[in-house]
Amino acid sequence: MDRTFFIKLEEEVLNAKKVDGVLVASPANMRKCSGFRGEGIVYASKELKLVFTDSRYVEAAKEECPEFEIVLFKESLYETFISQIVRRAGRERAANFSIGFEDERMTVRDERTIRALLKKYDIPGMKLVPLHKSLDRLRQIKSGREIQEIERAERIGDEAFERIVRDLAKMRRSGSFLTEKQVAARLEFFMRESGAEGASFDTIAASGIHSSMPHAIPTDRVLAEGDFLTMDFGCRVNGYCSDMTRTVVIGRASEVQKKVYDIVLRAQLAAIEAIRPGVECCEIDRVARSVIEEAGYGERFGHALGHSVGLMIHETPCFSKRDRTILQPGMVITVEPGIYMEGDFGVRIEDVVVITEDGCRNITRSPKSLMEV
Repeated sequence: MDRTFFIKLEEEVLNAKKVDGVLVASPANMRKCSGFRGEGIVYASKELKLVFTDSRYVEAAKEECPEFEIVLFKESLYETFISQIVRRAGRERAANFSIGFEDERMTVRDERTIRALLKKYDIPGMKLVPLHKSLDRLRQIKSGREIQEIERAERIGDEAFERIVRDLAKMRRSGSFLTEKQVAARLEFFMRESGAEGASFDTIAASGIHSSMPHAIPTDRVLAEGDFLTMDFGCRVNGYCSDMTRTVVIGRASEVQKKVYDIVLRAQLAAIEAIRPGVECCEIDRVARSVIEEAGYGERFGHALGHSVGLMIHETPCFSKRDRTILQPGMVITVEPGIYMEGDFGVRIEDVVVITEDGCRNITRSPKSLMEV
């Protein structure tokens, strides 16, 4: 159990939202709240700390959540939950409960099931209070331990990149080339071999004209001389995610490729230089975007500049035009500008930075100068 998380939970959710307890259903928030990594739900209040799960996860839950009581359900998860709340609080008191729930995570069916159970147990006065992103925001500032886990995952990504570049260069010298799928598979194998639990998202390996698609799916396309190859990949270490993107050239780069790559790199470096506590996220996005716009490629950069990482690969806050979140020390965010020329090629460079007391610290160590392999 993360005690800092619980202090924030009490102050920023239980007290601020005036709820008696919170029903946690998203995997990341269940783990942050209790340590539980299986399937089920977590209930947390000032009085109760309960994990509801089935027989597949009971033994693991007991090890992962020593400060929580494990409640086994056999048929209906939510009926077990409601019956336990009624039994422990008493029907009269439970009827006046307000329970916060993750409305942006829970399915409509689950919410309907709970509301039907309130009628069945004759406690229609129990209120379900939408929490929106309240629990997610509690995870925005990472602890020192969390940052260490993300750094460990990022190191594994750096090692995988070094190995794939070496393989690509060696194979090109021998006259053979991998497919996009094979590049993605090797990256994932390298990360696993170095100790990763698995990939933190579906690995992207996009070559040639496919590199103009920011989230291209690897295909059987064989790499060719002159291709840009964009590789976006990451892994999980103890549940925490890494993320990085590098774009390399197979063989020699053209002058146009060099020009576009240089613009993207300058945009990223300018953004990283501007990052510091007290600055709004949207301002960092503006810094990078202005470099690309001034170079005449503004319409070729459509996505946000970056997103936070942690127990999920996409967390908040984000470096986007609309995010007015004030940067604080301990936030961990990607910086990933790109230019995408439809039908021709694309370039993206992505690092992960940790916000510090006076700026930021880049924890991605792989080289960023244009590599011809």
